[in-house]
Amino acid sequence: MTRLLLATSNQGKQREVRDLLGTAVDVVTPDQLGLTLEVEETGQTFAANAVLKAEAGAVASGQICMADDSGLCVDALGGAPGMHSARFAARAGRGQGDEANRQLLLQQLAAVADGQRGAEFVCAIAVARPGHATRLFEGRCRGSITRAPRGSDGFGYDPLFQWQDGRTFAELPLADKQQVSHRGQALRAATPYILATVCC
Repeated sequence: MTRLLLATSNQGKQREVRDLLGTAVDVVTPDQLGLTLEVEETGQTFAANAVLKAEAGAVASGQICMADDSGLCVDALGGAPGMHSARFAARAGRGQGDEANRQLLLQQLAAVADGQRGAEFVCAIAVARPGHATRLFEGRCRGSITRAPRGSDGFGYDPLFQWQDGRTFAELPLADKQQVSHRGQALRAATPYILATVCC
């Protein structure tokens, strides 16, 4: 079994990556290797930030590293919170964390009609390997924003993001979510390359 460094401390992302890659790859995080990866996300796109994080991890560890940058783009907010999804409330001085982000989003959409609450989750995954070109993979998922959180699974904006079948991502079992989500799409696209790279 070969090791893949996953450049994130987000436990929800770790769970989804390990679930899709299975037992063929030993997925480890920076803290497990004693690494501190503090990468300034200066890119202008999800893809650019994913590359920054993956390449920093590859340089620090000397091994293959995967990183993602993802976010929620709400139509009625002109694509916000977008690349600032994780820091949406903090940037507005409204606290930090998932709950604060969700509350601010609901407040900003309070006057938006149900038929105009469309949104898209976007995920860019970068896989960096020392001495090789970094590879990029992307996934997108359309849905809408509910008026109140629903469901107890998932993380981030999942309780507010309603999939086409009427359930939020937080109401979907992980296996169902993996089939339709932005991260699931990007991970499935990246998996053949990851397996071919780390297992060789």
